Amino acid sequence: MRKGLFSLLTVIISGALLLSACSSPASTPAADGNKAEAGATTSDQTTPAAGGITSLVKASDLSKLPENAKKRTDTIIVGLTDPSGAFTPYFLQSGYDGNVTSVLFSSLVKVDEKGLPIPGLAEKWDISEDQLTYTYHLRKDLKFSDGSPLTADDVAFTWTILHDKAYDGQYDILSTNVKGGKDYKEGKATSIEGIKVIDPLTISVTLEKVNATALTVLGSDVLSKAYYGKDYKFGQLDYIKNLHANPLGNGPYKLDKFIPGQEVRFVANENYYAGKPKTEHFIYKTTEGDAFQFIETGEQDYGSFSATTDNIERLQKLGFLNLEPYTASNYGYLQFNMEHEALKDKRVRQALTYGLDRQTIYVDSNQGAATIANIPTQQSSWSYTEEGINPFKYDPEKAKQLLDEAGWKEGKDGIREKDGKKLSVHFIGSKKKGTDIFIAVAKENYAAIGVQLEAEQFADFNAQIAKFESGDFDLVSFSTSVLGDPSEGVLSFVDGEVKGYDNPKVKELYAKGLATTDIEERKAIYKELYQVINDDAPYIFTSYSKLILAYNGRIENLKINPSQGISASLPEWTLK
Repeated sequence: MRKGLFSLLTVIISGALLLSACSSPASTPAADGNKAEAGATTSDQTTPAAGGITSLVKASDLSKLPENAKKRTDTIIVGLTDPSGAFTPYFLQSGYDGNVTSVLFSSLVKVDEKGLPIPGLAEKWDISEDQLTYTYHLRKDLKFSDGSPLTADDVAFTWTILHDKAYDGQYDILSTNVKGGKDYKEGKATSIEGIKVIDPLTISVTLEKVNATALTVLGSDVLSKAYYGKDYKFGQLDYIKNLHANPLGNGPYKLDKFIPGQEVRFVANENYYAGKPKTEHFIYKTTEGDAFQFIETGEQDYGSFSATTDNIERLQKLGFLNLEPYTASNYGYLQFNMEHEALKDKRVRQALTYGLDRQTIYVDSNQGAATIANIPTQQSSWSYTEEGINPFKYDPEKAKQLLDEAGWKEGKDGIREKDGKKLSVHFIGSKKKGTDIFIAVAKENYAAIGVQLEAEQFADFNAQIAKFESGDFDLVSFSTSVLGDPSEGVLSFVDGEVKGYDNPKVKELYAKGLATTDIEERKAIYKELYQVINDDAPYIFTSYSKLILAYNGRIENLKINPSQGISASLPEWTLK
């Protein structure tokens, strides 16, 4: 569950897609605190891509592999924007820190390609009949990377410090409503009533009410009590900052060396529960530069690019790369400010959706490297559906009809008016090519239905966020970062983040979706919820980005998990 920043991120840096888990199998928007920058894509699901590639295409000529890449026999290199060095789960300073911790730490519960829970450090779990008590059974002989034992006491410690009043990180364990958790946070209790260590391999946790995400939110990374808790006192967590640079994990790799602005080096962890990784060394290359150049020269073994025909052709010509199509596990959107009078009317929002040629803006202009989105979830989700969903295909006449019905009549200058006010839409977005295309097409589209578009662009994303938070806008461009549980994609519609939107039915269905752990029941609930949101049109959903993964043809066993990224299969990667 989210708390402002992230619990799982994937990031694109210089064209290199870094797919990995941060603190949890759950996930949330990116590092601005509420939103991810529009166009910042994340992880994936195999779907047809541009350029005729619909599945893995293997390297055609490995003899073309650059010499420096041929010489590497025990090291794989992937690109990453420079992390901050805060390499303790739950205390991350950026999503890039999370890419590092995903290699260093493992979670109690992992998730598969559909976002469903599978065993991690916990080999199994039991859920009580009332769905309030979760009992995790740890694997035998678990160890941290220094060889010290990992037990239920470490799990209890991790849950406890996340309830501490001094915890100010971005992981929201309080949303699971652990019994006694709030009392501990408020200093009314010296321990958390709902947490019980049964034996070294067994721990149970009891909730105050059913929560469908509790299994994975509580089943996240485990911190060593002996290492991270040796100086712990209630209300005092600053000491953990001193441990960020020397993490003690339990994941597939150990931190070897962090050289800011250059690289993060890892060495295989011989104490990893699933066995020592097959490749001894792994490096995140943090040097800024052209990702295509790094791939082309063999300085980097893995990268991600927009799946345009041009990119695919360019990558194929190199000959030594495996290419695989993926669709990002997030969605892009344009958010309305429904605190503004004109946009309170659903007919106006629907008209602005019908009146926008999304196919041209998001698909055709990107050479087919995207598909149109219409609901707040990723295509890889088990909750994804198109049944009963209005596709809002470009239809200027339908848009005009709705505006007429809403009382907006065309003025002498062609711009619609009502009660003496013109129908003008103030758009804010980031300064980049995609935004330029949107503005050019949208101005023309909206002028054709009698709407004036005024655009404002920001070179600095923080400046865009400040403008958004001021409320001085009608329409703003964003995208989510990687999504896991379907509750994450709809949370903004119930927590007040979508300005002026308050639909009791949405809140009711959201609560129902969390109040059961039965997947089929949840599917039916989210289907109805998506239909309601789709019809309400608080967003103009824009697109799912298509990506092309390009990696050294010598790498074998590379698989991408939409929720866990490269970290899921990284221990199995080999260089043939």
